Amino acid sequence: MLTYRQLFYSHIAQTSQTPLALEIEKAEGIYLFDTSGKKYMDLISGIAVSNVGHRHPKVLAAIRCQLDRYMHLMVYGEYIQSPQVRLAKLLADNLPENLNSVYFVNSGSEAVEGAMKLAKRYTSRTEIISFKNAYHGSTQGSLSIMGNEEFKTAFRPLLPDIRQIRFNNSDDLKYITNKTAAVFVETLQGEAGAVVPQNNFLKQLRERCNETKTLLVADEIQCGFGRTGKLFAFEHFDFIPDILCIAKGMGGGMPIGAFISSEEIMHSLTHNPILGHITTFGGHPVCCAASEATLNVLLEEQLAEQVAPKEQLFRTLLKHPKIKSINGMGLLIAVEFESYEQNKAIIDKCIEKGVITDWFLFNANSMRIAPPLIITEDEIVMACNIILQCIDEIG
Repeated sequence: MLTYRQLFYSHIAQTSQTPLALEIEKAEGIYLFDTSGKKYMDLISGIAVSNVGHRHPKVLAAIRCQLDRYMHLMVYGEYIQSPQVRLAKLLADNLPENLNSVYFVNSGSEAVEGAMKLAKRYTSRTEIISFKNAYHGSTQGSLSIMGNEEFKTAFRPLLPDIRQIRFNNSDDLKYITNKTAAVFVETLQGEAGAVVPQNNFLKQLRERCNETKTLLVADEIQCGFGRTGKLFAFEHFDFIPDILCIAKGMGGGMPIGAFISSEEIMHSLTHNPILGHITTFGGHPVCCAASEATLNVLLEEQLAEQVAPKEQLFRTLLKHPKIKSINGMGLLIAVEFESYEQNKAIIDKCIEKGVITDWFLFNANSMRIAPPLIITEDEIVMACNIILQCIDEIG
């Protein structure tokens, strides 16, 4: 009989020629356990998904409770389903007044796709602007506004009327005009290496969008749900988007995303044409129940408020001559090394010693540190000691 490892390589579509291929049997808190019983500390949260840790008891309880009631009933938006309604209300209660209408989808890429359609429909404009080194997903539309040509070239032609400008460069804001439907911006540029906005850049961007009546779309798919020390990262930077895209850490491990706007803007999807955006599984009741529980855990346990001292502890402990810089914000940290080869060797050594880290798509010489927000100070000390040991061993 073939092993799961053999079947994995035979039947699971591969995304690279060198998958990590860890065979995980169980997950709990910040830890993963493989089939041999080896324990791994998850310092990347399944790429910013497990913000409240793996299998949080309150998330599991919400899932079980909803399973006993119903699962899929009907395509999105036709039936009144209490998990959707409760979650939408909870999100609106914790967002600015203009972000009060929620469209649930299944993933971050879908949230971006929906937001692109919404912006074009509401403004009757076609141009969309995004930023160099931006990552917004891998579907055709989201790929079109990705800011990295290496990932896009093989799939052209993509959507027309797309322009990329430079993040943190105020001079480029002039390219936003009254022909621009929307500007898509990651509040922190994730795959560029956790790049933080500087010099009131996002406030200037907001002002320019106001001048040109352009919708400003904040992509908080990776940096939202407490990861930066606020529930949503835009709260740090004195601007409010017209549309907010969320996913990843939203579901406590379940697949869910959303784009959120005002009732006025969102209403444009209801007519000319009717059913302007449709999804079968978006807002799945079990996923919504898990997401409501996740958001309540973040709020009740004040996990976002605990992020800043944990970030500082990582920055204090990760001192080494081979570390060129530490970038990022909150628990989305990029540890920069001399080269991708050096970084990859250190990452591999860390995994060998039971600490899972990773690199960034557009900044491959930087190590990703984005653990579940529930990580303790003792666990941070342990993780940093192992990382430093691995740096020494690689030489």
